Parts: sequence; C-alpha cells; structure tokens
Amino acid sequence: MKREIKFRAYSSHNHKMYPVSNIEWDIDDHIWVTADDGKNGIELIDEEAHLMPYTGLHDKNGREIYEGDIVKNEYGKVMDVNYDPRSAAFGVGDYYFGTIGSGKILEVIGNIFENPELLEGKQ
Repeated sequence: MKREIKFRAYSSHNHKMYPVSNIEWDIDDHIWVTADDGKNGIELIDEEAHLMPYTGLHDKNGREIYEGDIVKNEYGKVMDVNYDPRSAAFGVGDYYFGTIGSGKILEVIGNIFENPELLEGKQ
C-alpha cells in the first residue's frame, strides 16, 4: 500500500493556510517551508509555519483530512485530529482512524488555527 506524504502549513504571520512544496532545515536547525500561494512560492520559518501532515484519509465528502483539522462525527461530536506518537497513529478524541472507519464517518468542518471557536463548544 502506497501512502501519499504531504503537508500543509498555516502561517501565523499571514493568517493563511498553504499547501507545502518543500521543507528544509538549515545548519542552525531552523525549519524553512516553501509554500504555494497560488502565484509564487513563499518561505515560512520556524514558529511562523505550523506544519500539518496529511493523514492519507478523506472525510465523508472526499475532503483530505490533515492533523489539526476539526471534524464532526455522525453523532455531531466535534473533535480535532491529532497524532499519537505512542501508537504511531492519527486519531480523534479517544479513537484511532483504524477503529473509526478510516474517516468515512467524519466531516471536516474547520481547523485549529482558522476555527478554534469550533472546539470551545465541543459536544
């Protein structure tokens, strides 16, 4: 099974989400992210670029699911997508994608950077 590896980045400077085309580390251990703004590549550095890996899954509407997305399940429960290094798996709440139908019952409704208010009233 081939897994597509890709990222998106939220720029805290521009307050905008970008698809990532390249990630590099310099000699001082700074992360440089080249993102696509639709015109030219832009460079983001360290704390300005919040990287979010693609989970390899799609929601019930076919939208790609990334770490940091906010999703709603079929019962209306709102949760954020996170990575658990102990199990090396992406999940929402107490569930890992392997146990919740690979994302098919979820709907992406936002993300933690652009829509944090969606998590304030979690059901």
